[in-house]
Amino acid sequence: MDLRSMRSGPISGIAEIPGDKSCSHRALILGALADGETRISGLLVSEDVMATRRAVEAFGARVEEVDSQWRVTGAKWRSPPGPIDCGNSGTTARILMGAAAGFDLTATFTGDDSLSRRPMARVMQPLARMGAELGGGDRLPITLRGRRLGGIDWVNEPSSAQVKSALLLAGLKAHGAVTVREPSLSRDHTEIMLREFGCDVVQGDDFVALGDMRELTGCEIAIGADPSSAAFALTAAAIVPGSSVEVRDLLVNPLRTGLFESLDEMGADVELSDKRLQSGEVVATLRIGHAPLQPIEIPPERIPAMIDEIPLLAVAAAFADGESAIHGLAELRHKESNRLDAVIAGLTACGVTVVAGGDSLHIVGRGRVRGGARIAAQGDHRIAMAFLVLGLASDEPVTVDSAEMISTSFPGFAETMRALGANIE
Repeated sequence: MDLRSMRSGPISGIAEIPGDKSCSHRALILGALADGETRISGLLVSEDVMATRRAVEAFGARVEEVDSQWRVTGAKWRSPPGPIDCGNSGTTARILMGAAAGFDLTATFTGDDSLSRRPMARVMQPLARMGAELGGGDRLPITLRGRRLGGIDWVNEPSSAQVKSALLLAGLKAHGAVTVREPSLSRDHTEIMLREFGCDVVQGDDFVALGDMRELTGCEIAIGADPSSAAFALTAAAIVPGSSVEVRDLLVNPLRTGLFESLDEMGADVELSDKRLQSGEVVATLRIGHAPLQPIEIPPERIPAMIDEIPLLAVAAAFADGESAIHGLAELRHKESNRLDAVIAGLTACGVTVVAGGDSLHIVGRGRVRGGARIAAQGDHRIAMAFLVLGLASDEPVTVDSAEMISTSFPGFAETMRALGANIE
């Protein structure tokens, strides 16, 4: 399915953004591991998250929607009746391998064509060292045989929240110390949520470890709006003249706000208010308005806080006046597509000068973008949405294919953007 975006008037209003995808996956999984019932509000109902829902049900948990809340009743996990189909969700596959590894069960994990091309060795190696048995190579399908697990002290390099989460959840059933060290901190939603469920978690500047108390008890979890989804409307506001978009109850975990900080540095009109704590996470109201953007240089250490938003940062840089540089992008080659190549190809097709060198990207902005291209999104939802945002401020319309994949993370994207004034058809 194709979608086309065209130059629009001001993108303005309060954007209705669904719950955070990362937290939604984790709430379902931890609820399925916990003793008793967990009640979740704000759960993202997307294809990726529903793949996790079906998976934990197959492992023995009960999940039901009651009065706009999701209720999860935990269980001792068992061998599922058939393969666990993770769809397009790498989070489902990698974190569930860790969660299941300490149970006496056998499970085969499968996925769609895109997920089946993504590497799994980084999570398989440490789980095997803890004692799990994994067979099938480093691509799906992979068969896991759970075992009695030992502890581990693992250097998570390059930093990956999925690998870290898998090891922490495997560690819930492990005998011995479990420590994960990182050269730069990845998303810490798992650590925060484990504490909400009663688990003892110790964090330092460059490590996270499980304490002695590793039993989980069902609780209430309220999930904030997804910053990775909000980023599309907020970036559109930054590049379309006259625009101003507000998102309320937004998750503003500092390990997720790299794009918004970068837009602020580029000169966009950024205002944060009403910060507060919700289920262990910080949420707030964020408003971004249009302003002439200046070029920026992004160091590698900022990338983990904006890894999913790099295509949008590249779009913003295309509308800046001057050359921007983004460093440390190796991880983009292993997402739903080779995102680095997809960004380069898409910007080039739209008339933007882009130079790639190693793991860095140099984008020469001229304040305006020609557009007028048909973008091959390579089945990647974030590439599709990023170039639809570009089309809202470009001289000529932009068309993207694979638009049906947007529902994996942001169902209702087009409708949400149209409600703000975006010209998308």
